[in-house]
Amino acid sequence: MNEKLAACVRLLDEKIIARHGRDRQLFRQLDEAQRKLGLLSGDRPFCPFARPHFLTRKKYMEISRAAEIIAAAFETMTRAALENEDVMRELDLTEREEEMARIDPGYQGVCNSSRLDSFICGDDFKFLEYNAETPAGIIDQMQIEKVLEMIPEVKEFLDGIRHFRPRPHEKLLAALLADYREFGGRKEHPNIAIVDWRGVSTFTEFEVLKEFFESKGNPTVIADPREMEYDGRVLRAGDFEIDIFYKRVLIHEFQDEFEPDNPFSNAYRDGRVFMANSFRTKIPHKKASLAIASDERFQSLFSGEQIEMIRKHIPWTRRVREMKTVYHGREIDLLEHLRREREKFLLKPNDDYGGSGIVLGWETAESDWERALETALQGSFVAQERAAVEKINFPVYTEDEIRPAELLIDFDPFLFRGRVEGGLVRLSSSALVNVAQGGGETALIVLE
Repeated sequence: MNEKLAACVRLLDEKIIARHGRDRQLFRQLDEAQRKLGLLSGDRPFCPFARPHFLTRKKYMEISRAAEIIAAAFETMTRAALENEDVMRELDLTEREEEMARIDPGYQGVCNSSRLDSFICGDDFKFLEYNAETPAGIIDQMQIEKVLEMIPEVKEFLDGIRHFRPRPHEKLLAALLADYREFGGRKEHPNIAIVDWRGVSTFTEFEVLKEFFESKGNPTVIADPREMEYDGRVLRAGDFEIDIFYKRVLIHEFQDEFEPDNPFSNAYRDGRVFMANSFRTKIPHKKASLAIASDERFQSLFSGEQIEMIRKHIPWTRRVREMKTVYHGREIDLLEHLRREREKFLLKPNDDYGGSGIVLGWETAESDWERALETALQGSFVAQERAAVEKINFPVYTEDEIRPAELLIDFDPFLFRGRVEGGLVRLSSSALVNVAQGGGETALIVLE
């Protein structure tokens, strides 16, 4: 952000803190609004912040361009994995995951909706993970805006400056309808089923999406996958005929629950239901996809432009195993290097979410790191080079006061059919910047 805009934002923070430092009534109103709007992690309102995060149009477009090029590289890698056993083996899919990924979903693109999670540090940024399977938080932007505009200084600031507010929920519906048409769907207003387990923490998000989809003329239900019935022609949730199966249930959880012969899988194999995201997204969703992208052995898969963006914006990543590999131009023994340089690396499960199972080498004792490496060798893990993340001052409210806090921040752009629209902005005092791990979220405003 240029110095003039940065000064404007600092002044906004000072005004908010000066005028509402101990405004307990406002704090209660903000929390109550979040509860009504479904902005909760469990029972906790997850936006304890007193303003949006601001990006300049220039920075937003720079991140968007890089994200779109890298997302296209993952689409390329997915097609390569379906044709090349060496690539598929590197990803470490289960036998059943691979079987379902090989079924043609009926439309060309791999990811209808996806999200790249990134850290920004000064002018640089790194994409740490690709949530290709079932990105959450798409309605948060719209809902958090409603909360923050209850703060008079925020509304006054936005009224006085040219800005853009992303609308990822609108792009989601447009993407679903576009791929539904490519699949062969003909209904002007197809029936949509939002599918996940009953009682998941994101259920309130589904309710908001249901309301939005229906406001655009699309009959919508929130359905549990255990409610599905298939007669060989139509997939149903109760009496509701499903045209668009908007899959929010995780593939590995679904496959753990059901045998291969189940109503939904059978309808999908028969090409009788349009699903987004499809089973094929498990390929780029695996964290080993970043190992393929950053490994010189697989560069022939990608275009020159894609290689350039990967080198700049994806941290060095490898599957954890006994192997020789290349680290920034020199050959290393991977395990020896990870033991010797643990403060430069973290370990991640190949397929998990919410920060689960991540071990940060720079916060881990040598003996615990050794145990973590043994666990990683026995399972399916990646090692990733630590990415720098900047801390920024942000006004945070509690029950009693607003105060400035120095927080780590990430920006996670959403992509719909490969094009960026907005993203999550998450802040945390800990190195795991994740709402599920106690962090928070605010809205994004792009300043013109």
